[in-house]
Amino acid sequence: GAFQKKGHGARVLSPEEAEKLTKDQVLVSEFKQLKLEKEAQKNWDLFYKRNSTNFFKDRHWTTREFQELKACRKFADEKLTILEAGCGVGNCLFPLLEEDLNIFAYACDFSPRAVEYVKKNALYNTERCKVFQCDLTKDDLLDNIPANSVDVVTLIFVLSAIHPDKMHLVLRNIYKVLKPGKCVLFRDYGLYDHAMLRFKPGSKLGENFYVRQDGTRSYFFTEEFLSQLFKAEGYEQVVNEYVQRETVNRKEDLRVPRVFLQSKFQKP
Repeated sequence: GAFQKKGHGARVLSPEEAEKLTKDQVLVSEFKQLKLEKEAQKNWDLFYKRNSTNFFKDRHWTTREFQELKACRKFADEKLTILEAGCGVGNCLFPLLEEDLNIFAYACDFSPRAVEYVKKNALYNTERCKVFQCDLTKDDLLDNIPANSVDVVTLIFVLSAIHPDKMHLVLRNIYKVLKPGKCVLFRDYGLYDHAMLRFKPGSKLGENFYVRQDGTRSYFFTEEFLSQLFKAEGYEQVVNEYVQRETVNRKEDLRVPRVFLQSKFQKP
């Protein structure tokens, strides 16, 4: 079972959780941090090599959570062009193409291996989808997508894997291909999510920024930080709120607090 609530209040830590985070202040060395940044693509490629297409479940919840895919149409079967920025192996992409026959999707990922998995998928059809490898912090999206041509950009569990200093470059890149009046749909890890509290000492890279054992990194967003990030690149905020879920495992009597940030930002 699970319960879910949405709102602007961040999750309140228990005294034990607060103490754990207060104690864990030692940052990974600058040398190792630079190495992680340099090897970011390699580490994600190795992640997909180890896990193949099996790590993430297919995300059939996307259209349910983001009614905007329906709402941004002027009429029911209007064709939409979307960009899935950071598509992984297509867990979000393929369910969406199956459920909505009036979508053409651009999709890109940092990992060449992930892009190959998408291309090998039986559902991959070049008439409905164009996938390409792209480092969103430096490769120009305009090389693959016309300017002002995309109706919806999905940015789902992507920005958290990027160094906070470079996140603005991703938003600037996306801005160029998004049509005026159209939106970026965002969902990612929120402050004090269970995953943040599970990091062992020696994993901290900076404020709310951590490294996993496999070398991939994860940032945990506050509502304020995300809002400032988008607004600084010219976007207008439509919705920006925490989604708090408590997943209950009755067999083991475990309550796991999950916190995400779910947001929508518009290009004027």
